[in-house]
Amino acid sequence: MKRKDYKKQKKSSRKRMFIKVSFLLTLSVFIVAAAYAASLQKKAENAAVRAYEAVPDRPISDIREAKVEPATDNVSILFMGVDDSEARGQGDSNSRTDALLFATLNPKDKSVKLVSIPRDSYVYIPEVGYNDKITHAHAFGGTRAVIESVEELFEIPVDYYVKMNFNAFIDVVDAIGGIEAEVPYDRIEKDENDKNTIHLKKGLQHLDGKHALALARTRKLDTDVERGKRQQMILQSILKETVSVKSITKYGDVIDALGDNMKTDMTFDEMKSFLEYAKGGMPQVDTLSLSGYDDMSTGVYYWKLDETDLTEVKRILQAHLGTIPDSSSLTDGSSNMTGTSEEALGDALSN
Repeated sequence: MKRKDYKKQKKSSRKRMFIKVSFLLTLSVFIVAAAYAASLQKKAENAAVRAYEAVPDRPISDIREAKVEPATDNVSILFMGVDDSEARGQGDSNSRTDALLFATLNPKDKSVKLVSIPRDSYVYIPEVGYNDKITHAHAFGGTRAVIESVEELFEIPVDYYVKMNFNAFIDVVDAIGGIEAEVPYDRIEKDENDKNTIHLKKGLQHLDGKHALALARTRKLDTDVERGKRQQMILQSILKETVSVKSITKYGDVIDALGDNMKTDMTFDEMKSFLEYAKGGMPQVDTLSLSGYDDMSTGVYYWKLDETDLTEVKRILQAHLGTIPDSSSLTDGSSNMTGTSEEALGDALSN
């Protein structure tokens, strides 16, 4: 069946962009800001303190024998986008994850593997003991339930988590003064409250946070492939603004936006450990996806993962993290990896 036939599937990708932004900003903005001025370092440290939230009864992953050191060890981070808007009947106790991104980081190779997990993926959720949509895990048992579900899915430890709410993307884009982006067509789109108030105009435009989010979400007049390209373009524009000289004075606002809209079990010192990844330009970032198919056989929509593809993604992540031996087949990527964004990121940082 076509994805447009399912209302919930339409919403599954609306908030994916800001979680990708949070990945790069969380690991770099606090760090880069600390390098410019003592006052920003203090602000970043205070924001990190506000954002810190350990997972109860889970000091380290059950799969790990000992706690990792980000500066020297291969580590993994789970990024969660959660809609906690009271306007849409969401709250901390019943909210679902609208975006999930899992990353493995290898300091020796200075490389990152990123995989997006579709919110309607049919997976085993240990918290309840049965299969369901992975988006439901947070409502079942909060951050811990999501982490355990991802560990079950990939058979790999989750060392850290970062959880962002829906305001983060808008606030960060506004904090850097907006971005330049190519809009493919004229269209009225939904805002962050799901109201049709955003007017997108075709051509090169300067966009604030609300309009940038609408551009990242839109797909009615083309395809998911084209939307993915737009999201890469938006991400590159955000990075270019963030690292530019004219944006240095705006880091304080960016830090505030992250500190007020983020929860993580990383301390400020652990965040600073990732500085090595930012030295000499951005690390090599390979993006993976989980292929599958629409399923309505039970009367409820699920995204059923392709087992062969899932096995390959598991192998790539496990080898990159070092939990299984590496092989040459893992070094040159796979059919669902994209490489163009990494070159653009490097160009943005060198400008």
